[in-house]
Amino acid sequence: MSKVPITVEGAEKLRAELKKLKNEDRPRISKAIAEARAHGDLKENAEYHAAKEEQGLSEARLRDIEGKLSNAQIIDIKAIAASDKVIFGATVVLYDTETEAEVRYRIVGDDESDISAGMLSVSAPIARAIIGKREGDEVDITTPGGQKSYEVIEVLYI
Repeated sequence: MSKVPITVEGAEKLRAELKKLKNEDRPRISKAIAEARAHGDLKENAEYHAAKEEQGLSEARLRDIEGKLSNAQIIDIKAIAASDKVIFGATVVLYDTETEAEVRYRIVGDDESDISAGMLSVSAPIARAIIGKREGDEVDITTPGGQKSYEVIEVLYI
């Protein structure tokens, strides 16, 4: 299976969630199942079924995170020599030639993306179009919202 890029911060968030699932959620759910079992008949015990469902969801998320971390290629942008080239993990300031507004995005892994926080997935059309470009380059991008034109103003390795 191929490696999936992820930032250092994204990997740390996944590890923190994994730790919480293993050390807090698992024991709490096991205790809830044991308490529900003590109430008797399991066929009509809603607490038992709810706890078992929560356990299934929690274990599935745990396996998902472990799989993502095992296939992750953790990229520390701060350890890479800074240049004016757009790469994974870089923060990019773009000038929208249509609206004459500047936008700022950090190119991150798919699981880390949050467009409202300026975290743009590496597989997003804008990210795919600007990777490899340099400061001063102009880019025409076909997005789901239509054609866009940007100029790369600044590339930051932060």
